[in-house]
Amino acid sequence: MIVDVLLAQLQETPLLEAASVLLAAAYLLLVIRQNIFCWYCAAASSAIYVWLFIDARLYMESLLYVFYVAMAIYGWLLWRTSGANQNHPVVKWSRETHAYAIAAVIAAGSISGWLLSNYSEAAYPFIDSFTTFTAIWATYLVARKVLENWWYWLAIDSVSVFIYWSRGLELTALLFLLYVVLIPFGILKWMRSYGEQSEVDS
Repeated sequence: MIVDVLLAQLQETPLLEAASVLLAAAYLLLVIRQNIFCWYCAAASSAIYVWLFIDARLYMESLLYVFYVAMAIYGWLLWRTSGANQNHPVVKWSRETHAYAIAAVIAAGSISGWLLSNYSEAAYPFIDSFTTFTAIWATYLVARKVLENWWYWLAIDSVSVFIYWSRGLELTALLFLLYVVLIPFGILKWMRSYGEQSEVDS
């Protein structure tokens, strides 16, 4: 079981990474349940990862986690202003919107990857850039409770397993493998919420 492997790895992992992994796992479990406390876990975990990724020379990932801290605050404010966070409805956005977003991610990732590959010692500059900009978009979708966020995360987290393992962040790689396993539950849970909301609105 992935959870058993995670627990075994925790005993052999530096305290900071272990703490961040536990907080990140709590974040995903809470966001699946649409619980506003997910944003507290996200902010704390992301703040720790800023340092961990600088140390691993994953500079775009480090910048991404600075963004995650800011988005945790934004998400918390957004969910809080809707009253009980469960009352902030799950929505779907058009294919056209996602197509424009993907085009922007490809453009930004290509420019960033080229700059990093030529002017830094970054590991996996293009992959790091593409996953970073995709994650920025996907995090915004989570805050807005857009159902399609889960499909972006499935792609990002699958690639991240390889990146983190190769950079010596084995526990983080296992965490993202756990994410990949849990994402289908998030999709089903949010689809159910979307369906229930659609019935209320009709």
